[in-house]
Order: sequence, then C-alpha cells, then structure tokens
Amino acid sequence: MWIQIGIKDIIDILLVAFFLYQTYKLMKSSGTIAIFSGVVSFIVVWILVSQVLEMRLMGAILDKIISVGFVVLVILFQDEIRRFLLVMGSHRGWKFVSKLFSKKGEGDHENKFVTPVVLACMNMARKKTGALIVIQQDVDLTVYEHTGEMFNADVNARLIENIFFKNSPLHDGAMIIADNRIKAAGCILPVAQNADIPKELGLRHRSGLGMSLETDALIIIVSEERGKISVASKGKLAINITAEDLQQILSGEKEVTFFC
Repeated sequence: MWIQIGIKDIIDILLVAFFLYQTYKLMKSSGTIAIFSGVVSFIVVWILVSQVLEMRLMGAILDKIISVGFVVLVILFQDEIRRFLLVMGSHRGWKFVSKLFSKKGEGDHENKFVTPVVLACMNMARKKTGALIVIQQDVDLTVYEHTGEMFNADVNARLIENIFFKNSPLHDGAMIIADNRIKAAGCILPVAQNADIPKELGLRHRSGLGMSLETDALIIIVSEERGKISVASKGKLAINITAEDLQQILSGEKEVTFFC
C-alpha cells in the first residue's frame, strides 16, 4: 500500500526539520548539546515504547514523564529559549514589516559609524589601549545593553577613545553601537569556553567570540598587550587585521572567513 504524501505533508516535514536544526545550532552554541542529545534520545525511546512496541505499563510511565517534561525543559533552557525567540523575531525576514512604516531616506547613512570606529581602533591599537566594541546587526542587544551604563550618543572617535581610556571606569566592559548610536558602555558579554582559542588571547577575545556565538553582532577587539585589532563574527575570529580590512568588514564588503 502506497503512502500518499501531499504538499501539506512536505511543508510539515520541512518545518519540523528546520525547527530541529535551529534548536541544534542554538544548543551547540550554548554548550548544552549533550542535554539536547539526551532529550532527543528520550523522545525516540518514548515513541518506540508507546507507539511502536505498544508497551502499556512502560508507555504509561513515560507518558507521565513527557507530560511534565515540557515544564522541566522550559526551566532548564529558559535563557536559550529566550535567545531563540529573540533571534527569530529579529530575523531579516520579518524586517519588511518595520520597513513599511519607516521614514523615507532613513537608511541613507546606514554605515556612518564606520569611519569614527576605524579611526578610534587605529589610535587605540597604536597606544595599546584595550577595547571591546559590539556592532549590532539584526539581533536586538537590549538585554546586553542593560548590563552596563546606558548611552545615547553619536559615534565619535574621541568619545570612544575616552571611554576605553585606562583610567576610565568603563574601559573594562564592552561598548554597544546600534542604529549609528552608542547605546551603552561597560557591558558584560558571554565568554566563549572554546578550548581551541590560543592562550595568548585574553578575556576580551573570549568575550568577543562568545558574543558572536550567541548573536549575529560584529565584535571588534583591540588587544591591550599586543596592540592588534581582531574581529569576531558568527563564531569566527579574525586576528591581527589591518585598518583597511576592518573598514571593509564593517561596510559589509568583506566577511570574517577564518577562525583562530
């Protein structure tokens, strides 16, 4: 007997596959892939016992566990679930709604922050002043902004240098730039636990890489010890880049293509 599969069934399968893939990526980036694998294995066993083998007693026990399992998963993965919904809501595909109500010419100066940021990074690298600058892309960074001091200032090279000056109370944290404005400084970022990161790269590089794993932001790191500029994006870290490379990356003309 042939199984009839319609268009709706194909769409259903694709949606489930997409959801599982996105969940897998989220768990992998947050370091909880082992828990995700355990949950998937448990669900497979539950389906085999209750649906395929039809073991009534064992199936009834697993059914009870499954019924409360959703609440347990929400408690265990509340941060990951929040981040997943934030990524979905901030995806480019949904941006067309806001564009319908945006003012004409609003995006004419979309990258006007690039020049002052590059200039500030060049000066700080030359003076060996450490810095951590986060450039917001599609994913909203309001949650991270509230971990530091809130700003609403124009992106200015001198202001950036003053914030990261060694005697400044905000120099140890991260600066967040969104919508061509400095939104916050002294912010706390998630730290990557990747063991492959060279030991000579410090906490700023690990924080930049960790932020790139959890969001789609571009993170600029200026090393205080080496006086070099690095950029983290999508879990990749480009180290010792030039000012020209930095300008091309921020302008979208070049991607971070290698990992350290």
